[in-house]
Amino acid sequence: MDTSKIFRKRMTGRKFVVHTEDLTKPTGNMQSTNQESLGFKNYSIAGETFMLFVSSWNAGGITPSDNLELEELLDTEHCRADIYVLGFQEIVPLKAGNVLGIDNTNICSKWNALIEQALNKRMAAKGAIDEPEVGEIQRVYPVKTPNSNNSTAPDFQCLISKQMVGIYITVWVRTELHGYIRHPSVSCVGCGIFGYLGNKGSVSVRFFLHEKSFCFVCSHLASGGKEGDERQRNIDATSILSRTLFPAESLHHLPRKILEHDGVVWLGDLNYRIHLPDAAIRSLVERKEWSTLLENDQLKAELAEGHVFEGWHEEEIEFAPTYKYNQNSDDYYVSNHKLKAKEKRAPAWCDRIIWFGKGLKQIQYTRGESRLSDHRPVRAIFMVGNEVSGTKKEPGSPMSNRFVDVSNHFNKSIND
Repeated sequence: MDTSKIFRKRMTGRKFVVHTEDLTKPTGNMQSTNQESLGFKNYSIAGETFMLFVSSWNAGGITPSDNLELEELLDTEHCRADIYVLGFQEIVPLKAGNVLGIDNTNICSKWNALIEQALNKRMAAKGAIDEPEVGEIQRVYPVKTPNSNNSTAPDFQCLISKQMVGIYITVWVRTELHGYIRHPSVSCVGCGIFGYLGNKGSVSVRFFLHEKSFCFVCSHLASGGKEGDERQRNIDATSILSRTLFPAESLHHLPRKILEHDGVVWLGDLNYRIHLPDAAIRSLVERKEWSTLLENDQLKAELAEGHVFEGWHEEEIEFAPTYKYNQNSDDYYVSNHKLKAKEKRAPAWCDRIIWFGKGLKQIQYTRGESRLSDHRPVRAIFMVGNEVSGTKKEPGSPMSNRFVDVSNHFNKSIND
């Protein structure tokens, strides 16, 4: 089936944003509070399929313009996901003042304003409701009652955001789904200067969607293009896995470590390079011989040898290397032959999305084409399955019987 049909979704509402810049503690009562304020009813849903959009982008320390359009990155013309997880690296230049000083939250607000505009713009303008076609996945949500006070609710709201120096992650959730997300929290790990400063490291976010726990790790690992630098990247990744710790709750037994969650997605500038001479890499890139290049990709080699990310998965890469470009150009950067080895920058797939756990099925892995920085963004789309319990559906509900088809479709797809 055409994936663009899978992603079509009913849209209404106007623009609005809730930005939770420093939300670091779980909020156990979020579900009931949001449901009441939005006027939603509870329904029992045996199984649901949700669409999850994940993207990572190294912004190269470039401040986005006010008119930067993110529709191409978010693919809003063809994709309507339920949850958007967007991770950035180098949203500020990694100079001493930014690494040692207070985080510049203004830049985060600017990115969130652009995201909010992109996610809600097309839906508000479209106005009309698309009816699902035969065979298309139908989302299952509690319907808004005619007397509810949520007619001006946004299509998407920011669930949680967090910055550490240049690393920034922000999560956006469809309004109808917002009330079913619980225990959002964050954890930051610095792996940079002295092994602890935040010029490198990770910002991780976790939350529960119904009864399933999900964790998203946005990271920027050690740089360097010379042989052996991949070992420091492995060390950074291992340190993030061991040091990331989410807050405990006295009334709930919640997962606190990354790998304790049901589904985990790791995104970011992982900085792994290609084990070939510069000239060979450029020649293969020019001929678009991705398979030969990927045979020499450091991350794939480290995964295969069990040096890092044991048990993790990555979808097949079928796009050009995302690094390093001349700014505002489609041309790859050419290093001066007089530069030291560590300063040379051959093309590579530095920007990656990998995943771990159950209940995730990746159905897309592509890149965006914005010229803002020397990196191109990457994006992935997942189908996410959840077992849900709640109050009994009212007879004659508009949602009745829909969940059976959705559950069957997901169970079949997840095992394909």
